Amino acid sequence: MARRLRTGIDVLDRKLGGGLPAGSIVVLSAHPASQAELFLYELTATRGTLYLSLDRSAEAVRDSIGNTPTVTGDPTVRHISGEAPLDNARKLISALPEASNLIVDPVDILELQKPQSRFRSFLNDLQTHIFNTNSLAILHCLDGRSVPSLRDTTEHFADVVFELRTDTSGDQVDNRMAIPKFRGGRAPPDTIKLELSEEVSVDTSRDIA
Repeated sequence: MARRLRTGIDVLDRKLGGGLPAGSIVVLSAHPASQAELFLYELTATRGTLYLSLDRSAEAVRDSIGNTPTVTGDPTVRHISGEAPLDNARKLISALPEASNLIVDPVDILELQKPQSRFRSFLNDLQTHIFNTNSLAILHCLDGRSVPSLRDTTEHFADVVFELRTDTSGDQVDNRMAIPKFRGGRAPPDTIKLELSEEVSVDTSRDIA
């Protein structure tokens, strides 16, 4: 079995048999209004992390991580801007060292680049580098009102897919994670109910019908 890398969420790591296989590309799909960023922030505490921000400034991301009331690391944060984000991201990723984390937040902007073949080439290069360095890449995919047409391609390349669903009906916010795809291991057969407040934790309370 491939070496496992912790996510930083203990209960989830146990459900995944110790964590995520080294060399994996992971998709974290969530609504933009959810607290999915907590996953990204807590992951930075597990090992050295390169955090590529495609939307927010590097300063804004660092402030958010620093103000998160949970254990985080000290990632290298870079804002990807300009007319060639795929090329800029590829240059930074090529220097990713052994056994590291890579976070791309969000990947949507890269999925929109033309021609589409350039994004597929980027994913192939990413897959090779992450595998060769026994690292972990997390691609944050915004599942909002408009989803890029290449999202299917992103999920096809991914070794693991986390789908976070947030239900705000009624008087509570209900967060559930499904793991429909898990190469190199067995995915939990059921959704996992999560508490996303000050940190990410598995909600072990019973649902009340």
